[in-house]
Amino acid sequence: MIMGIEFGPDLKVRLPSRFNVAVPFIDRHVGEGRGGKAAIRTAHETVTYAELAERVNRAGNALLARGLVPGDRLLMVVKDCPAFFYLFWGAIKAGIVPVPPNTLLRAPDYAYMFEDSGCRLVVYSPEFAGEIEPALKQFPVEALTVDAFLTGMEAASTTLTPHLADPADDCFWLYSSGSTGRPKGAVHAQRDMVVSSELYGVRVLGVTEDDVGYSAAKLFFAYGLGNGMTFPLWTGSTAVLDDRRPTPDTTFENLERFQPTLYYGVPTLYAAQLAALDKAPRTFPGLRACVSAGEALPAELFRRWKEKTGTVILDGIGSTEALHIFIGNSLADHRPGTSGKPVPGYEARILDEDRKPVKPGESGGLWIRAESAAKYYWNKPEKTAETMVDGWLNTGDTYRQDADGYFIYEGRSDDMLKVGGIWCSPVEIESCLIGHPAVLEAAVVGHADSESLVKPRAHVVLKPGESGGAALTDELMALCKKTLAPYKYPRWVEYVAELPKTATGKIQRFKLRD
Repeated sequence: MIMGIEFGPDLKVRLPSRFNVAVPFIDRHVGEGRGGKAAIRTAHETVTYAELAERVNRAGNALLARGLVPGDRLLMVVKDCPAFFYLFWGAIKAGIVPVPPNTLLRAPDYAYMFEDSGCRLVVYSPEFAGEIEPALKQFPVEALTVDAFLTGMEAASTTLTPHLADPADDCFWLYSSGSTGRPKGAVHAQRDMVVSSELYGVRVLGVTEDDVGYSAAKLFFAYGLGNGMTFPLWTGSTAVLDDRRPTPDTTFENLERFQPTLYYGVPTLYAAQLAALDKAPRTFPGLRACVSAGEALPAELFRRWKEKTGTVILDGIGSTEALHIFIGNSLADHRPGTSGKPVPGYEARILDEDRKPVKPGESGGLWIRAESAAKYYWNKPEKTAETMVDGWLNTGDTYRQDADGYFIYEGRSDDMLKVGGIWCSPVEIESCLIGHPAVLEAAVVGHADSESLVKPRAHVVLKPGESGGAALTDELMALCKKTLAPYKYPRWVEYVAELPKTATGKIQRFKLRD
């Protein structure tokens, strides 16, 4: 039990009626003897739990001194660095709502968020000034750089009384990736980080105080927020942060330098890392497990990673709305090529278009129920009503469940293809293509043939040094015909330098359609 927080036999969380989530995540560690322990490590500094608690208090006081009041929104376009923690938790402790958007957006996107969120203050890393400053001209709001905020924070008090709230009250927002249309602000409650950190972080991954976690997925991403911040703070372990763009070189550098026990990536990055390992093998002796999310992990990547590193990649599916992974593999129970099984405490069901359960083995839309789910979308009542129904969350993903209870991802619902009158998953074809030694990545979409019938078309990224051509195309088609049902093979193969993706690594198949 942590500070009066309990999980019942049904794994429903029981929290005090008046609560501030910064207390169990930040304040308790000094009292529990972790004041001198590293909470955050970067290439440039180490921040202890005692320093973190003090700076969180200073940040909260500095925000209040600027005139923000409980309930106000703080938009923080901040790179992965200790200041992210100070601002995020300082705001929450003061009753202010932090909103950390994607740091890779453009000025019009930020201007939209300034207006949509009604934020009182924008704090941004100087690296993003090229987009933030034009956005401020489009929609003026008070703003300052992280460096200016940190300087002003030094004069603030090191003590701060937590603003108490109901566990279901608004706590922080995360904007969806906006892969189609404008991003949506998913409003999360005080309890949500407790739920995801305990049920997935502790009970599935087994994160303990002794772990060191390194997430290549960034903090603005719901997946990265859990990996790189809430899981370490919930367990009293250590987070490794790197503000650079993740590449095989930077991630390998961090894995060797900090020797994390847990590493969190996305399939695109694992594929690039494997291509690098083919050229120059490396070892990561401290690593006990790796995690993947953002897009389905092909079984071939799982196999090759285990062969190269000796560790398994635990694939799972989560969402901005659910906060973190709700179906996942574990060290004790994993099956390559699947998303695993529902995280204990989460419920999942597969429904047809009439919202009726499908027959065993059939495909349908995935719905989940979770205490960590967002309450609603800000300013989007119609989208809220469509997505959040009677306590269930429509994920927008198509899934099927095998005979052993593992959930198998088949793509976003609008990515599914009907070939010869039969539904076909692009992910299944992509996974087959990635099994060819020349292929790094693949994306499959529907394309009309000369008779206006939809057939699969593959867009393929080759490994460095490989070249496409008719012979390779014949090989890829033959591989799919041999491995898959015959009607699923791609009728066309196009070789491309890269695939369109969201900042969180999801393939944007809609951009490849005609």
